[in-house]
Amino acid sequence: MFYYHGKNRTFALFLNLSEPMLLQNRVNKKELKKRIQEESIQRITVSFYRYVIIEEPQELRDQLFKQWEELRVLGRIYIAREGINAQMSVPEENWERFKELLYADVRFKDVPFKIAVEDNGKSFYKLTVKVRPKIVADGLDEGSFDVTNVGKHLSAKEFNEAMENPDTIVVDMRNHYESEVGHFTGALCPDADTFREELPIVIDELKDKKDKKILMYCTGGIRCEKASAYLKHHGFTDVNQLHGGIIDYVRQIKAENLPSKFIGKNFVFDERVGERITEDIIAECHQCGEPCDTHVNCANDDCHLLFIQCPSCAEKMKGCCTPECVHIASLPVEEQKALRRGRKKEDCLSVYKSRLRPNLKTILEESQQKK
Repeated sequence: MFYYHGKNRTFALFLNLSEPMLLQNRVNKKELKKRIQEESIQRITVSFYRYVIIEEPQELRDQLFKQWEELRVLGRIYIAREGINAQMSVPEENWERFKELLYADVRFKDVPFKIAVEDNGKSFYKLTVKVRPKIVADGLDEGSFDVTNVGKHLSAKEFNEAMENPDTIVVDMRNHYESEVGHFTGALCPDADTFREELPIVIDELKDKKDKKILMYCTGGIRCEKASAYLKHHGFTDVNQLHGGIIDYVRQIKAENLPSKFIGKNFVFDERVGERITEDIIAECHQCGEPCDTHVNCANDDCHLLFIQCPSCAEKMKGCCTPECVHIASLPVEEQKALRRGRKKEDCLSVYKSRLRPNLKTILEESQQKK
C-alpha cells in the first residue's frame, strides 16, 4: 500500500497483482464533515445519469476519481456496465472545467444535469465512486427486457396538463419514506422500501389498467427510465415519465411560472435529506404525531434508523428513536463500542433506512406506561 496525496485529501492506493488499483478516501467522517462546514467556496449540487454500455467500469471509475478529486468534487457516484448514476457537489469555480471534461467523453456528451433547488453547498462531504452490478438495483435479470424502450418524456407543463385528465394514473416510483413527505397530488404511492420491491407492486396494482395513460415520476428520472421500459415490456401501451424528475420539474415550474402539483418536500439522498417544494407539511412526527416532515437518523450509532422527528421530540429523545437508543447513545463511546464488538449482524440494533419500520409512537407510549 502507498499513498496518493490530492489537493485536499489523502487517498490510499492498494496494489494487488490480481486486482485493479483502488483509490480510497482515508480521512475519517468527522474530519471530512468539519472541513466541508468550514469551507468558504461556493458549490453546485448536481445529479445526472445515463444508460450507456461501459466496457471497463473499474478503469473509468479510477479515471473519474482522480479527475474529480483534482477539481475538489464531492459526491456519490455509481458506475456499472449499464451506465452511470451520479449525485455530486462541484465547486462553482470549477464548474465549466467539470462539464468540459465530462462532455469530452463521447459516452457522456451533453448529458443533462439536474441542479438542486435548495443548495447550501454542504450536500456531500467526501468523494465516493463505486463500481456496481447496476446503477439502480432492480432485482431483475440482465437482458430480461429492453431497457432502451422507455416511455415518453414529458416536460413539467405537459405533465401538469396530463394530470388534468381524470383517467390518467400518476405513479410515484420512489420508496415510501420519500413519498411520505412529498408527492404529486392523487399519485399512487406504493408501500415499498426499495425500487426492486416496488416494480412488481406497481405491475400488480395496475394489471387491469394497461390501456390507461400512465404518468411516472421519481427524484431525478433514473428510476422511471427503467420502470417505464419495464411497464412497456409488460404490455402497458401509454407510458409517460417526468423528464428530469422532481428536481427538474421544480426548475421548470419556477422558470415558466407554472403551478406546482407536487406538494411537500422532495426527499434527496445527501446530507440535506430534503428540499422543500411547497409549504405543505403532509407527514407527521413518528413519535408524537405532530405535523412534521424532517427526516433524521437515530443518534445511536448502533441504530441509525431513518425516521421523522419534530424539534420537541428531538430535544426530549436526544435525537434517538427509542428509550433504549437514548440509553445506549448516552454511554461513553468505548462502552458503546464494547456493546457492538462481537455482536452478530442479525442481533444488531441497526435498522438502516426504513426496512424495520417500528411503530415509534407505540414504543414510547408503552415505555411511559412501564414507568
